This record gives sequence, C-alpha cells and structure tokens, in this order.
Amino acid sequence: MSSLSILIPLSLGMGFVGLCAFLWALRANQFDDPEGNAWRVITLDGQSDADDPRDKGGDRDDHKASDAVNHDPDGR
Repeated sequence: MSSLSILIPLSLGMGFVGLCAFLWALRANQFDDPEGNAWRVITLDGQSDADDPRDKGGDRDDHKASDAVNHDPDGR
C-alpha cells in the first residue's frame, strides 16, 4: 500500500509533464506542416520547387510523382 502513495503521484506528475510538452509543441507551431518536411527530405538534388511532385497546378497534372524520381519529364 505504501508503494501506491509513491506511484500514483509519480504517474500523475509524469502525465502532467507530458501534457506540458504537448502544449509547448502546440504553441511552438510544431504541427503546422508535418507533410512538408517529409517531402523536403526526399527532394532530389537539383530539383527546384517548381518540380515538386505535390504540385497540383499548372502543367504537372498529367505527370506522376515517379516522373520526378526518374528525371524524365515525358513520363517514359
């Protein structure tokens, strides 16, 4: 029973620390663009923002995302 008097406040304290960390991340805008960072990591060298496979506008509508990997604008 004496272990519960230690474990319950400890678990509540750890939950409070986790909540504080989450609120800090929320206020620090850590969740603004979770997908953008993932795409920036796999962007190939020499590829500009205009060649972004996520770009849905312009003349890129008929190209697949794999076209950017092959560096073939015709999609062959």
